[in-house]
Amino acid sequence: MMTNELDSLLEWFELKDELRTGWVLRNIDSPESVAAHTWGTASLCLLYADQQEVDPQKAVTMALIHDLGEARTGDIATRAEDGRQTIPTSEKEAAERSAVTDLVGPFDTELLTLWEEYEARDTPTAQFVKDMDLIDNCLQALKYERQGRYDEDETNDHFAEFENLDEFFATAAPRFRTELGQDLFEQIKSQYERELGRPCQL
Repeated sequence: MMTNELDSLLEWFELKDELRTGWVLRNIDSPESVAAHTWGTASLCLLYADQQEVDPQKAVTMALIHDLGEARTGDIATRAEDGRQTIPTSEKEAAERSAVTDLVGPFDTELLTLWEEYEARDTPTAQFVKDMDLIDNCLQALKYERQGRYDEDETNDHFAEFENLDEFFATAAPRFRTELGQDLFEQIKSQYERELGRPCQL
């Protein structure tokens, strides 16, 4: 193993300690890491790729690297409330592109092409993987809600507009590109609403 490969691997592994910002802002008890989210997204891709008629290996590989840049940039949460986005999307993408270029450099340049395909969302595989990324987030919200992993009565300036974990559904709702993703979203949201006993605010 070359020194540059080892250094890159150690930086890849930062994702195992990088906590998902949205959950941190919501004061979730023991929130998941970016690596845990990556595993969830990859697992969904593995399970649903055939149903979506995309190559499972390509989809899983794309899922495994889709948030790789966050090993260096950190996780910048997508917000639904006006004025809550902390950094422009274009700036975030440029920083992540630079990070991914460096991090895959010692290994396989085809990974960068795959990451760029994911970012462009122009292919059925990229659209499917992004939908599974969103589904993972909604499933995680349902899991945290079911487990009571936050204090819903606590005043939280980061979530002034939305109750409970509604914002995580609100950020996902308009972004689905596949019928499968939309169907899974509706199933998860319906279960979330049943457990809350009220409609989810979108």
